[in-house]
Amino acid sequence: MKLELITLSGPKLQEDVYEVILPTGDGEIAVYQHHMPLVTTVVPGVITVRRKKEDSDAARDVFATNGGIAEIGGSQIRLLVDEADHADEIVEQEAAEALAAAKKLKEEAKDELELERAEALIDRQAVRLKVAELRRHGRRPRV
Repeated sequence: MKLELITLSGPKLQEDVYEVILPTGDGEIAVYQHHMPLVTTVVPGVITVRRKKEDSDAARDVFATNGGIAEIGGSQIRLLVDEADHADEIVEQEAAEALAAAKKLKEEAKDELELERAEALIDRQAVRLKVAELRRHGRRPRV
């Protein structure tokens, strides 16, 4: 099936793949060729891509996303997401430091708006850290 992974900064991935696992508001879904047509939200989490059926779990690509929309139809899946950071693009130490800074912002929030912004940063950095850890361990987490 054809995967188009498009971020705010432009196309990230456009190629044929075997499987895509997405975090949605209703939980993770796995998408394969001939999936029923569906439009759904993508929530902050891990997008996993298996290019070939015989690829091992360690060979899958993982991306951290902060959310967006998935359009699925028969032989195509189009993901329009705010961001999609590939595991190789994330520096684990930087993600851990950013997560700690976001938690501190949450503790110091003076109003509801600051609290919401801090929680969004926490979610983003927690996902990025999870993806960085996946790269280090060569596997994907149980959710």
